[in-house]
Amino acid sequence: MTPAFSASLASVDGVITPASEAVIPATDEGLLRGDGIFEVIRVYSGRPFALEEHFRRLERSASNLRLPLDVEAVRADAHRLLAHAGAGADHEALRIVITRSGRRLLLTEPLPPASDAARLASITYSPTRVLDGVKSLSYAANMLTSRLARERGFDEALLVTPHGRVLEAPTSSIFWVENETVLTPPLDEHILASITRGIVIEQSGAEERSCTLQELLEADEAFLVSTTREVQAVSAIDDAAFDAPGPVTRRVATEVAEVIRAQLDRDR
Repeated sequence: MTPAFSASLASVDGVITPASEAVIPATDEGLLRGDGIFEVIRVYSGRPFALEEHFRRLERSASNLRLPLDVEAVRADAHRLLAHAGAGADHEALRIVITRSGRRLLLTEPLPPASDAARLASITYSPTRVLDGVKSLSYAANMLTSRLARERGFDEALLVTPHGRVLEAPTSSIFWVENETVLTPPLDEHILASITRGIVIEQSGAEERSCTLQELLEADEAFLVSTTREVQAVSAIDDAAFDAPGPVTRRVATEVAEVIRAQLDRDR
């Protein structure tokens, strides 16, 4: 769902303005060709979580896409915008967009509405291998899979290769539980190295393992993780129902929330 930007703020090349009034030229390559990179950072009461980790991934994306990036200018823009925005429901996420034409666009956003548990529809998807390691603006395919899932009456898509291997959701990572062991697809399946995914692996001892859709449907529990969701239980995948949230999912959600709060306290 597209967030509303009524009271959100934007920074375009360092100039702060209401998000609804922010503009970039129609000739920008980010608009014309989707040639650019982005990050979305969760903001808690005006404080960004894992900001430096997101900057490092932004730098990796820029390097892999051969995109010039002045990360110090982006960092300065981010701190200035967040200080100006302060806390509030319209500023719970920070989106950073860097375009091939050299634009630095930063937006504060409200969090998209989310239910306690998500119902997923499997959608066939083939990753673009040349964009491995790039959080690219070329997200039309991901957004389409979400729309296809909603057309079928589900909340979100689950991306599955033409050969039946489970990848991820369009904007989140998938985990599942077998006999209390937490599992997730490996990065060499051409999925995103999510920052929250890394936290879950570290806290839960999750194992990376390739998985077919049929194997996933037989799991004990499943959940999604992302910057904006933290941990969200999965209640169904196609026709298979899951206990949501299951006991392992609840434990992982608590552990992730504690890590986030502890880091925010250290950064205060």
